[in-house]
Amino acid sequence: MLEKLGKYEIVRELGHGATSTVYLGRDPFAQRDVAIKVATPEALRDPERGRIYSHLFLNEASLVGKLDHPHIVQIYDAVVAETLSYIVMEYVQGGTLEDFTHHGRLLPVERVVEFVFKCTRALDYAYRLGITHRDIKPANILVASEADIKISDFGAAITASGNDRTQVSGIGSPAYMSPQQVQEHPLDHRTDIYSLGVVLYQLLTGDLPFQASTSYNMVYQIIHAEPAKPSFLRPELPPALDAIVARAMAKDLEARYPTWELFAHDLAQFARHRPLKARQSSLADTEKFDILRAMPFFTLFPDSELWEVLRFSHWNRVKRESTVMRDGDAGDFFCFLADGELKVTKNGRLLNLLTPGECFGEMAVVSRSGHVRGADVIALNPSHIVTVRREALEKASESCRMHFYQSFLEVLANRLTLANQRLAAV
Repeated sequence: MLEKLGKYEIVRELGHGATSTVYLGRDPFAQRDVAIKVATPEALRDPERGRIYSHLFLNEASLVGKLDHPHIVQIYDAVVAETLSYIVMEYVQGGTLEDFTHHGRLLPVERVVEFVFKCTRALDYAYRLGITHRDIKPANILVASEADIKISDFGAAITASGNDRTQVSGIGSPAYMSPQQVQEHPLDHRTDIYSLGVVLYQLLTGDLPFQASTSYNMVYQIIHAEPAKPSFLRPELPPALDAIVARAMAKDLEARYPTWELFAHDLAQFARHRPLKARQSSLADTEKFDILRAMPFFTLFPDSELWEVLRFSHWNRVKRESTVMRDGDAGDFFCFLADGELKVTKNGRLLNLLTPGECFGEMAVVSRSGHVRGADVIALNPSHIVTVRREALEKASESCRMHFYQSFLEVLANRLTLANQRLAAV
């Protein structure tokens, strides 16, 4: 077995296929584990398929450093040479969503919706960079943790710099291909929307929407047949999910979701409006992301930074009449009101009412010398509070911190304007 590739130490083999072998490696400089995909020389030299395999490998290698998103496997490095070619990627410990596409191993509906929602946001990020994946299937979606996924294998991707916008014949899994893809029509991001709709269908039901003994029969069904509704196969599924799957998998491009944002919006609305008895005790990441994205404070934050905020913030539900901040207490955190209503009082006198989306207590991190609370903040009804501590913000990425301070300035400017208007009215 290989012991070293360039600067990377080889730990063990993770798996191999017809065109490549994947190793667990160690980057001694960055001090992190990596996955190294090494191309099989014989496959690249194959007289019939070698050109296609080389194209796929070079296509993925070209994305080094371009896909920086928490739900996409990062590509760190690539070496392409005549005798040895390999790609160095983020190592994700765990299996794939393929493990949860079988009867008896299906995930809870809330978790399926959360995983697919994260896929929509990641693929929208890639689309905005001019990249369409073109091979979305459960085996290419890695399970990074109980709540997180990462999309991998961009070898078949369409890129804005290229002019190959049709399917590469013989590559990919027909069961997940859109009608446009199996007919080798020009493609855009809507082919990925269809494929992710198939993934959603399979994760919900344990079955593929179309099943056939031959590729020809599969292609015919994809073009002409209508699949059974997910709730027909799993009666406890709500009609709202039938509608989401049907729109994602619409054969007609005009009937399919035109954007990733609309697909993500419907998934988030489903998560937020499920009956309380069917929901988890705490908000899912799908709901949290949707709530933050709707707040004016986070308008300038790209998706990657919003997911970062979700990782270092704390969400909790407070009861009516609970004191969220107390006058005179030292403060090392600030908050956002996700839902509910809060009142701000000083010595029993009402100063302000806070509604969802508003930030409060930010002087605790804006002030260099620390901060003492100048008022009480009390819940008028049950409310969700998002808390960010000074220490967590200081450890955030530089761009994320910059956007926080930009938004703080806007909040303070708006408050100063409002205070001046009140004084002028006296």
